[in-house]
Amino acid sequence: FYNEEIRNQLVEQFKCLEQQSESRIQLLQDLQEFFRRKAEIELEYSRSLEKLADRFSSKIRSSREHQQFRKDQHLLSSVNCWYLLLNQTRRESRDHATLSDIYTNNVIVRLAQISEDVIRLFKKSKEIGIQMHEELVKVTNELYTVMKTYHMYHTESISAESKLKDAEKQEEKQFSKSGDLNVNLLRHEDRQPRRSSVRKIEKMKEKRQAKYSENKLKCTKARNDYLLNLAATNAVVAKYYIHDVSDMIDCCDLGYHASLARTFRTYLSAEYNLETSRHEGLDIVENAVDNLDSRSDKHKIMDMHNQVFCPPMRFEYLPHMGDEVCQVSAQQPVQTELLMRYHQLQSRLATLKIENEEVRKTLDATMQTLQDMLTVEDFDVSDAFQHSRSTESVKSVASESYMSKLNIAKRRANQQETETFYFTKFKEFLNGSNLIIKLQAKHDLLKQTLGEGERAECGTTRPPTLPPKPQKIRKPRPRSQYNHKLFNGNMETFIEDSGQPIPLVVESCIRYINLYGLQQQGIFRVPGSQVEVNDIKNSFERGEDPLIDDQNDHDINSVAGVLKLYFRGLENPLFPKERFLDFISTIKLESEAERAHHIQQIVVTLPRTVIIVMRYLFAFLNHLSQYSDENMMDPYNLAICFGPTLMPIPDGQDPVTCQAHVNEVIKTIIVNHEVIFPNQRELDGPVYEKCMTGGEEYCDSPHSEPGTIDEADNGTEPHTSDEEVEQIEAIAKFDYTGRSPRELSFKKGASLLLYHRASEDWWEGRHNGVDGLIPHQYIVVQDLDDAFSDNLSQKADSEASSGPLLEEKGSSKNDMPSPCEQSPDYNFGGVMGRWEKKEKI
Repeated sequence: FYNEEIRNQLVEQFKCLEQQSESRIQLLQDLQEFFRRKAEIELEYSRSLEKLADRFSSKIRSSREHQQFRKDQHLLSSVNCWYLLLNQTRRESRDHATLSDIYTNNVIVRLAQISEDVIRLFKKSKEIGIQMHEELVKVTNELYTVMKTYHMYHTESISAESKLKDAEKQEEKQFSKSGDLNVNLLRHEDRQPRRSSVRKIEKMKEKRQAKYSENKLKCTKARNDYLLNLAATNAVVAKYYIHDVSDMIDCCDLGYHASLARTFRTYLSAEYNLETSRHEGLDIVENAVDNLDSRSDKHKIMDMHNQVFCPPMRFEYLPHMGDEVCQVSAQQPVQTELLMRYHQLQSRLATLKIENEEVRKTLDATMQTLQDMLTVEDFDVSDAFQHSRSTESVKSVASESYMSKLNIAKRRANQQETETFYFTKFKEFLNGSNLIIKLQAKHDLLKQTLGEGERAECGTTRPPTLPPKPQKIRKPRPRSQYNHKLFNGNMETFIEDSGQPIPLVVESCIRYINLYGLQQQGIFRVPGSQVEVNDIKNSFERGEDPLIDDQNDHDINSVAGVLKLYFRGLENPLFPKERFLDFISTIKLESEAERAHHIQQIVVTLPRTVIIVMRYLFAFLNHLSQYSDENMMDPYNLAICFGPTLMPIPDGQDPVTCQAHVNEVIKTIIVNHEVIFPNQRELDGPVYEKCMTGGEEYCDSPHSEPGTIDEADNGTEPHTSDEEVEQIEAIAKFDYTGRSPRELSFKKGASLLLYHRASEDWWEGRHNGVDGLIPHQYIVVQDLDDAFSDNLSQKADSEASSGPLLEEKGSSKNDMPSPCEQSPDYNFGGVMGRWEKKEKI
């Protein structure tokens, strides 16, 4: 219901703004027509002017603004000027040739330019508005999806609880029967089957108890996600209606009132010099022009249409089937996950706020530049009245003095270029602030839930260390899986011989990332420890599962690197090379739905084992991309990382041209995986679950057959030394003076050392032994791919998770967090891993 209400409201907002734009254009067209006609009939003096005033007065009496004026006597400032102008026109009694020339060559030209500006600004504002509306719809749809996931797991929990209760009743019933019988009267052979029946019931109860606990945990995690998304959605919707709509109206008004004021001041200047006797009427008009106020008009528009622009009701939590829990649950075992997510959000928010603040400063400076352009005082035409009164003389002076075509062209070009830059930054600022408000809502809710208080903000406390988890008994693996090479081998042969529909390394790495790394910033892009990658790889190659223990003492980036390493080293790529051109050909289709359909037609021709692995992998990548607000890995960025790994470019194809197409294909599959791959009913096999609870698939209870005990090893932690950070040399193109203590100052030709790209416009680096921020536009720096190519070639055998470097796209322009904004060095006892802070600044 809320979604439909908001959709209707968003549509009405556009209609409102479009009506306002059309009203302005109509107003400007009326003004142009007015001055054109006025220039033609100036020589007819007062009678013609009176007719002209009456004509437009009768026209506006039926307008919407006039009806509003009659109701509450409140007009928009621009419409008010139009009313007063007509009143002043009725008082005119004579004309002049200079006035006629000024109207023709100055005022009308200005009004035409304002009309162009109104249309252009409305179009640009509408584009941003559409994107904002799509974002709102996307956020509400995501909320609905998360809610459905929660409902599904809660239903399963209720079902498991019901089955458990049935088992308990059977057990009680069995015990009651046993108590009624006289043990002495039973023969020995009758006693044995009854004991067997009791044991079966006890085993059934134990299994159902385990199933109920697992489903209850899944339900708790799904509910947490639902509540977090609920908070984020409410925050985004509130921000849109309270701030973004107002800012969008400001964009529509950009320069309109200032330009209109300049036009009216041109008219006023001519009138004052023509006739001093008209000062009284002109003072009234001038006062109205002085009151041209975009803020006031904006408030009046929103008050007139308050039902359209008022924020909707907050989304309320909708419990499923009597679920009484309405808060984020911070009890174990999800407490550790929430605590890690809280600190990741804290670090991410710190980086985003700094980046968005820089964008805001640029936005303010650009707005000031636009205001300077739009408020230039070029409306004084008094010089025209100091020359000969002949028409020819005045016409030549007026044409040369006021509106030089060369000057107009330059000013217009500068203005439009500045406008384009402003809208680009405005869009970037909106995207950044939207992301911040969503993450801040989740951060605040987690902070309240975890009870960190002010200690969490000050960083004076460390997250608690979990008690050691009970040791798990690992099932011995079938020996058949060791007969073939896992890494750099044939996946189909391995699956056939091992009996694993999803190779252990794929299933285990994905499970580990699901449990501990969905919010990890830059996952699959940031490389892990090469030593740990090799250790994990070797363990899998021996048939062991090093990630089976329910403790996250492994570096997430290293685990992600192992997953990529496995697919990159396959003897036959996941996407067969012989079908490479078939997949690439789908890029020619404009519609993403058609492209997904054609990809689906190709996928169904692949071997069954490959389709099952693809379905599992891409469902996981889609789930991972849903956390892109926190991990900065949207479908496009994931496609850049996995494109070369899953679909290598065959020999003979242009890698530069094909790589972009490969990335687009992988992105399409990630986004549309449910359409492309058959569901479990159509193709039996393992499917990816969003809410995983641990390694039950690989472990038995202590009562099962004994196997090898895998003890937790908390003594090893990933570590990346400072020497592993790649540095890039750059040369200063211009002198630069820092505007804040964090910005470095340098001279042209200075040698600079860069660490990494902090944002689109800034680098983290060093100059003369001092660390700080360096502006990208002031330096010459080699391409990032070249800078890191040597390092990657040395690690060809172990490219764990480096992947191709991400290019900035859309709203994910600032993917690399600044080193100075990393979280402090925390050790959470094998739960949080090691977070390192490099003291660069």
